[in-house]
Amino acid sequence: MIIGLTGSIASGKSTVAKMMTALGLPIVDADKVARDVVEPGTATLALITESFGQAILQEDGSLNRTKLGDIIFHEPAQRKVLNDIMHPAIRKEMLRQRDAYLETGSKHVVMDIPLLFESQLQHFVDRIIVVSVSEEIQLHRLMERNQLSYEDALARMHAQLPMSVKEKGAHAVIYNNDSIEHTEEQLKKILSYWEVI
Repeated sequence: MIIGLTGSIASGKSTVAKMMTALGLPIVDADKVARDVVEPGTATLALITESFGQAILQEDGSLNRTKLGDIIFHEPAQRKVLNDIMHPAIRKEMLRQRDAYLETGSKHVVMDIPLLFESQLQHFVDRIIVVSVSEEIQLHRLMERNQLSYEDALARMHAQLPMSVKEKGAHAVIYNNDSIEHTEEQLKKILSYWEVI
């Protein structure tokens, strides 16, 4: 079974991903893949440099995310150019990793995709687990973790699909408002019901 794991910013998805790793499940991490595909020497970084110029590179040849971020945040057309380069590369690498796990005998693979619904990648997976949290707790965690003001934290939360929409698209929801033990209990219940563990 291919399990899609998603949530929202500061919902605790990474904590649940660690629990799944501890249970022996292989994980394809979309955020890590997004970093790997732009390593020096990759075709993706070459395409980005071609489109945005040498100025977006650090002295060591790696991507200067801050410089690139400054360009794309203020220009939607440039953001589209970047997304058109990045998204196919990320998807291709994620599928390659998923297939490699299956080929080496893994019965189940977790695809940890923060923007699963936003990127419309539901077809990549068989079942979806959403890690959910109340807006109040989410806001508090985000302000604390990222040292953000109330307004900035709220803006980041509202930039993503509402939790309620994600919950509707899920096969199972883990409510991460309580203790870590309670979160783990919910995860194990779901995985054993699906006969994954």
